[in-house]
Amino acid sequence: MPRRNHDRKAARKKAAGSPDSLLGGARVEGGPAGWSDEEFTFRTVPGNRATKTYRCPGCDHEVRPGVAHIVAWPSDDLGGPEDRRHWHTGCWSGRGTRGLTRRWS
Repeated sequence: MPRRNHDRKAARKKAAGSPDSLLGGARVEGGPAGWSDEEFTFRTVPGNRATKTYRCPGCDHEVRPGVAHIVAWPSDDLGGPEDRRHWHTGCWSGRGTRGLTRRWS
């Protein structure tokens, strides 16, 4: 009889091959303070997939390459490159208690 943890490893390996799982899968939540009545779609970007420098709208500091972070966009949009914003994970978690430091244009 196979050990139980082998089945979990196989399932994890199979799930890791899908594009959504590599980017953390998209989820929907309320937006930052001042935008909390709108829903935002977001997904996590693991550090090994983060290859560019972005400016976090939550703290106005850089999200550097190699740093795991969140990509969020308004749910009513398709999330084109002009709508997506890259947030530090902690800034996204605290978005409800503080406003944006950068304009969401």
